[in-house]
Amino acid sequence: DVVRIDHFRGFQAYWAVPAGETTAVRGKWRKGPGAEFFKRLHEELGDMPVIAEDLGHITPDVVNLRTQLAFPGMKVLQFAFDHNNKNPYLPHTYTDPHCVVYTGTHDNNTTNGWFYGAETDDATRRYAMEYIGTDRFSDFHWHLIRLAYQSVALVVIIPAQDLLGYGAEFRMNTPGTVTGNWRWKLKRGALTEELMMRLRRLAHLYDRIPDRKNPA
Repeated sequence: DVVRIDHFRGFQAYWAVPAGETTAVRGKWRKGPGAEFFKRLHEELGDMPVIAEDLGHITPDVVNLRTQLAFPGMKVLQFAFDHNNKNPYLPHTYTDPHCVVYTGTHDNNTTNGWFYGAETDDATRRYAMEYIGTDRFSDFHWHLIRLAYQSVALVVIIPAQDLLGYGAEFRMNTPGTVTGNWRWKLKRGALTEELMMRLRRLAHLYDRIPDRKNPA
């Protein structure tokens, strides 16, 4: 098992809001527990496989803490296509393979819901297709899955909805809302042998199948 720590930046500093406030506007930054917290966990539990959710407003001190702890950060491909060729989520900018690449997370729309839906304009669609190197408008989820496998990221994580090419109606969670979330369930048999073989082919093409004779 692997633990993904949401809002990792809060271990460096977090936004504290007084009790009784109706919004988060009136608050202040407070120092988080930092590396000491994880040192104590290590003493009690030993080595822990952790993914640090380092999305959003990430300052250099947060990066330094993650680096000090040797936790891999996250790369989300849906965040990559803002017409900036230095966007840190574009695979060619990954300078350190010690990271985990996602097509999207539980808080994102599905890849097809995002790409074909109203939240993405035509210019962004064209940019994404140009970056990926395709003029095929259909099956965009497979283009993004392939892009993830092509990257140098140590680990690739693909939500089941993206593997199956599902649209926005299968979204897992919409942040800031209180209804309709966390209800989707994967049906038995949905992940077919054909699908598994397609993923295996990508894993083989991009050298993601471990050498069992030489695990290192």
